[in-house]
Amino acid sequence: GIVGGAVGAATGTVGGILGVDMQPRFRSYVRERNVRSYDYDGRVAVGTTLPGDGVTYYDVPDEYRVQTGTRYTVINNRPVLVDRGHRIVEVID
Repeated sequence: GIVGGAVGAATGTVGGILGVDMQPRFRSYVRERNVRSYDYDGRVAVGTTLPGDGVTYYDVPDEYRVQTGTRYTVINNRPVLVDRGHRIVEVID
């Protein structure tokens, strides 16, 4: 509890990440919307900050219960969740 909370608070990702059980459904949600993938030369990983220009970010529906301000996009054909600063907080594989 406390240790996990402290670690989560330090990284700023608690509440912004999909539960494991939600990932397959979210992947399907993104696929059904035919979101165009952005070709990115860098590493697609948690902590990577994506460009503000050229990438389209979308709101995550309330049913997925992510932290306010968390949005999604598709980078190199991989759905990712990003925070307000366009930093990747989760890669949905």
